[in-house]
Amino acid sequence: MTAAKEQAEGTSFDLRAALKGTTGPLIGLILLCLFLTFATDKFMSVRNLLNILDQITVLGIMAVGMTLVILIGGIDLAVGSVLALAMMVMGYVANVLGLPIALGMVVALAVAAASGAISGLLITVFRVPAFIATLAMMSAARGLANMITDGQQIVGFPAWFSLLAFNRIGGFLTLTVAIMIVIFAIGWLYLHYTSGGRSLYAIGGNLEVARLAGINVRLHTTGVYVVSGLMAGLAGIVLAMRLDSVQPTAGVGYELDTIAAVVIGGTSLTGGKGGIFGTLIGVLIIGVLRNGLNLLGVSPFTQAVVIGVVIALAVAAETFKKNQSRFG
Repeated sequence: MTAAKEQAEGTSFDLRAALKGTTGPLIGLILLCLFLTFATDKFMSVRNLLNILDQITVLGIMAVGMTLVILIGGIDLAVGSVLALAMMVMGYVANVLGLPIALGMVVALAVAAASGAISGLLITVFRVPAFIATLAMMSAARGLANMITDGQQIVGFPAWFSLLAFNRIGGFLTLTVAIMIVIFAIGWLYLHYTSGGRSLYAIGGNLEVARLAGINVRLHTTGVYVVSGLMAGLAGIVLAMRLDSVQPTAGVGYELDTIAAVVIGGTSLTGGKGGIFGTLIGVLIIGVLRNGLNLLGVSPFTQAVVIGVVIALAVAAETFKKNQSRFG
């Protein structure tokens, strides 16, 4: 019986199987931390480690939604643009219309979820390839974000709003980091202990088997794109807290970092394999790597090359293991 069929039939979830595939990324993260500990005396300071957590909040939140998308064998190139659109909607409602910022957040999240729903419906109803559907949404969302204020940024949020990203609860975690941790926990629990989570693995493992097993593939596929859009919107709100402003150019290139974090964490681009724990490791690898390169004085241009090499190695390692299991 195939793994996809077992998941589709609702067999008991094996935690060890869920964590399988994260050993390599975890060892890589540990080795990276050890190298940076000896390379610079600032890396292992409590202040720097807390700063790393603060810096990965936006990426981490988006990566949870992207994990669900990639698990079913999909892709979402629109998350960076949806993030910017959500930011601008919140800023417009709160600062231009003068309505409560809490209402602006709700509207922003609704718009972000609707963007994901449109991408999902294009894929499931109109049979548009995920790459093309989300590429179109990436362009449309970015255009709408610019249209709201004719390309201008919005500044001047209440003081308490930005303090949420900097005031540390108990002198340790900020609220934004706490939000990210909760999102990761919810995603992990969903994939591990619900039939919906098992269905996503089944769809990614073998879509036809999942359909024959009675799984509503169209509903689940649309749902993960809604969640991905919603997570992008939430990440936009968190980014607005950190910047104390919103701008339509925010989030450019974030979709690449988000996909990279998920892939580095061991989730297969072909679907059916991976999980939230691996994504957390992938997010930490990117955050630690960027932080360490900054501490070492490496230029942003060189950092982009290094990140690209890491992504290529992660995908190459996945392909190598797959070929080994197939022919070994």
